[in-house]
Amino acid sequence: MSKSVMRRAGVAVTALAVIAGVAGCQGEEKKAADAPAAKAKTQDRSAATQALTAAFEKTSEAKSAKVRMTMKMPASMEGGGDMEMTGVMGWDPTLMDMTVKGEAFQTEPGGPEQMRMLMVDNVMYMDMGAEAAKDMDGKRWMKMDIGAIAEQSGDKELQKQMTGGLENMNQDPAAQLAILLDSPNLKHVGSEKVGGVDTDHYKGSLTVAEMVDANESLDVLSAEERKSLLQGVENAGIEGYDIEVWVDGDGYPAKMNVGMDSPEGAMTIVAEYSDYGAKATVQTPPAGETVDLMEMLSELGEGLEAAQDAQSDSAAS
Repeated sequence: MSKSVMRRAGVAVTALAVIAGVAGCQGEEKKAADAPAAKAKTQDRSAATQALTAAFEKTSEAKSAKVRMTMKMPASMEGGGDMEMTGVMGWDPTLMDMTVKGEAFQTEPGGPEQMRMLMVDNVMYMDMGAEAAKDMDGKRWMKMDIGAIAEQSGDKELQKQMTGGLENMNQDPAAQLAILLDSPNLKHVGSEKVGGVDTDHYKGSLTVAEMVDANESLDVLSAEERKSLLQGVENAGIEGYDIEVWVDGDGYPAKMNVGMDSPEGAMTIVAEYSDYGAKATVQTPPAGETVDLMEMLSELGEGLEAAQDAQSDSAAS
């Protein structure tokens, strides 16, 4: 398998992980407030909480939506650059059918301009393109069962981290609303139009610790693992997150804006949603057109081991 194929797969996985796993920019500076201002702020948060709780319930029940995401990452970051993802996602059960394109995806000159990615039953399928198929016995789809890869490792901590990461990739608008509702400074910004539609704009920020506590997919981590995760994020120079959401007249998120400040620069993700509740299905590619990444890596390992044994035998004789 060529390095370019692995790079494209890596960029695709990075994109999904980033989209679902992180939210906004640096936390807002906290300032002292007088009693009337504090009371008004409490009332504002209460009204915002009530509205977003209703949006969360409607979004959870919808179970699917069409989505268009635009992600901007610093060029110095792994997989950096601009990237756009369009398609459909479902939750309960989880599924995804996305097409990704953009400069971050262009890992080499002459490479494919876009990639289709599917996720169903906790397994990801990536269309690597006709050129990549030449390195994969004519099969253009790569299958990545993250849970199986983690289990095969035999490392229980790695299993928790990888399956927790898979849950992050599966996060949906309802999950993001649930995280936003945990913001201590949630507020209603005002009324705005999004794509010609009247919406209410809400905003909140969370520290790294608050984000970890709000993210239920991280509940699989032990206290020591959560501490290590927090320390790693803080050591990377990330202080907190902001999340913004625009809720339409039907009570659904029409747009979400999430991002993060890091030493490499700002990273932002803008997602626009539509067609909530439309039936979403994902047809997985035929087995005859699919290469299992875990099996491929195992075969490569066996080949390398055999070559090393042959070299040792030759040297001994």
